[in-house]
Amino acid sequence: MLRKQLLTAAGLCIINVLAHSQGQPRVFHDDSTKPVTKYLNDITIVGRYSRSDIQQMPEIVGTSIYAGKKNALIVLDNVNGNVVTNTMRQVVAKIPGIQIWESDGSGIQIGIAARGLSPNRSWEFNVRQNGYDIAADPYGYPEAYYNPQLQAVQRIEVVRGQGSLQYGPQFGGLVNYILRNGSEINKPFEFESQQTTGSNGLFNSYTALGGETKKYHYYAFFDHRNADGYRQNSRYYTNSGFGTFTYRLTNQFSLSAEVMRNNIRSQQPGGLTDAQVKQDIRQSFRSRNWFDITWTTAALIGNYQFNDHAKLNIKLFAVHGDRHSVGYMPSAGILAADTINPGTGVYNPRNLNTDNYRNYGLEVRYLGDFSIGKSSSTLSVGGRLYQGATYRYAADGKGTTGTGYNMILPDGIWTRDIDFNTVNAALHAENIFRIGEKLLLIPGFRYEYITGKASGRNGFSGGTEIRLQNQQRSRGFILGGIGTEYHLTKGTELYGNFTQAYRPVQFADLTAPPTTDVIDENLRDARGYNADLGYRGKISNYLFFDVSGYYLRYNNRIGVVVQQRTDGSFYNFRTNVGSSNSKGAESIVEFNPVKAFLPKSKWGDISFFISYGYTDARYGNFKVITKNSSSQLVETNLKNKKVENAPEQLIRSGLTYTYKGFSLTAQLSYAGASFADANNTVAAGANGQNGLIPAYTVTDLTATYRFSRQLHIKAGINNLGNEKYFTRRAGGYPGPGALPADGRSFFLSAGVKL
Repeated sequence: MLRKQLLTAAGLCIINVLAHSQGQPRVFHDDSTKPVTKYLNDITIVGRYSRSDIQQMPEIVGTSIYAGKKNALIVLDNVNGNVVTNTMRQVVAKIPGIQIWESDGSGIQIGIAARGLSPNRSWEFNVRQNGYDIAADPYGYPEAYYNPQLQAVQRIEVVRGQGSLQYGPQFGGLVNYILRNGSEINKPFEFESQQTTGSNGLFNSYTALGGETKKYHYYAFFDHRNADGYRQNSRYYTNSGFGTFTYRLTNQFSLSAEVMRNNIRSQQPGGLTDAQVKQDIRQSFRSRNWFDITWTTAALIGNYQFNDHAKLNIKLFAVHGDRHSVGYMPSAGILAADTINPGTGVYNPRNLNTDNYRNYGLEVRYLGDFSIGKSSSTLSVGGRLYQGATYRYAADGKGTTGTGYNMILPDGIWTRDIDFNTVNAALHAENIFRIGEKLLLIPGFRYEYITGKASGRNGFSGGTEIRLQNQQRSRGFILGGIGTEYHLTKGTELYGNFTQAYRPVQFADLTAPPTTDVIDENLRDARGYNADLGYRGKISNYLFFDVSGYYLRYNNRIGVVVQQRTDGSFYNFRTNVGSSNSKGAESIVEFNPVKAFLPKSKWGDISFFISYGYTDARYGNFKVITKNSSSQLVETNLKNKKVENAPEQLIRSGLTYTYKGFSLTAQLSYAGASFADANNTVAAGANGQNGLIPAYTVTDLTATYRFSRQLHIKAGINNLGNEKYFTRRAGGYPGPGALPADGRSFFLSAGVKL
């Protein structure tokens, strides 16, 4: 068990962060005093007076190493924004370069990315909750259909670049949601409730209870949210329940058990053409499309502290998820109206799609200190076993003719019935070598073994089953990397890293229709690397900054090229077709002029920030072969074309004024234009699926007043200027077409703790 110590220096800037000392003095900075040097072992730093919502991660947290990595820690209690509806542009405003899809105003589906990667349900990040996977399948289908309600989140860890060594697949890095568990409560029982109302029929009720004693801590919450939605046909509800209990069996050993169950149902209003967006961005021509998700996560987590210099963490976890969608999706796309069929007198039957995810995993991590001569080092080593199963069912045009949510299949026969299976074993190790008092070198490696396979029925032809090409891919490989830090002063450092990364072959690449497609027998995982170089730190209590440049290489991208057989027929050949690269800058500066120039202010406090992300993401040698109208094969190359969904400029800035219990925050978010397709089509297509995604600027305003620690109110206006914009064009569900973001809305919350 981690030994708790209370630092008497007031207002420590890191809240409930596990920090680790290497047997040397550590320097801490707070918001009201000069730097204080303390000799610390394993502690929980409890600072209840800081108002900072962004921090740099300590060198080590628990059994994980963050030294040398591009990282950020978001403290949710200090985010003066709309966390009720998971408004990510406000939550991650101080993490530069994060691209956000804002096509889901409910906040149910969080879509974020960085460095020119796709924001589709955050699938280019390794998404975790309390350190374990929560995506559908991190290896074959890494979409994050479930994201925790942010009112229940204590902090969010974001690691880019070198995170691939400790966490495995995806080029984007790690997003880890750390939920409240009761350890931050300093009494045996505390009750918390927050009630919110707002525009478009928004109602949210969050109720929680928790507590801590010397032997245990616990926390449980229930959250309900519903609204009619900003657009027509976009009502939704979500219910989430969570419980966790941690028992300290001895001073060295603690055991935690937790379970989360989440259910959402949302009406999908569909996409619009660009002309329809200009006419009325709130309109919808789809009233029968629905999306329903039930997600259950469970974990048993053990922590053993051998001594002040060695610890062990074991996680046994499971994910049971069910994803259902029903809707009218004709081949003509958005141009085909969903109206009553005059021949039958009813609507046309809808498409049905269901996925069941059944995943289980075990992760073991050890961290220990040792000495080499007079220098201290820290080793983090771990292993992982994972098994995932996805059962996919689909029936096009066989659903009911009704308008409400209904997954009934009249004849009971799914057109497509496919099984996916993943087995993964991994070993990883990183070591901090301390050279003198200022330089750290952090080399590491990760060994991955993956087996992915697909089998089943892909449809019928003349009453005969079309069986999938049975596909199985087994491979093992090693990733390597190295990071470094050089401490220029007590509060600032240079850092850099170079780390290999990969993205496994996806399930969709193993299920091509056998009648029209051929899968390359030598199909390979996407491979590449991330490199970072930057300067970051904190100067006294008035300046926080992180300025860096990066380069991301993405090789072996998978695509489809048309080929011709000797008999003259054509087929789609799914293979590795090319590469892309991204380069740019990611910078955040937060400055407090009051603390910089005034020893004390009786008029309150003020701070402002600006985060800037520049991305130049382009395709390298990327071959494309298509068939023209004369049935001739035409080869082109996407070289130097910009990668889709990758704005060149992302700017977020804000100002916060605080006086006693009152705080007011104004934020501005700007995203440059981007392309919706790899051909860089500028003119919008008639169906809204291709074309430029225009630049946009959004302003948000949030105010909070704390009467006491027990009582507060919060109010805000999202999209103050009522900007009409969209961040995404979809080729299929939940579109197709342009998917508008929400216009102006407000919310009002009241919270109490007893």
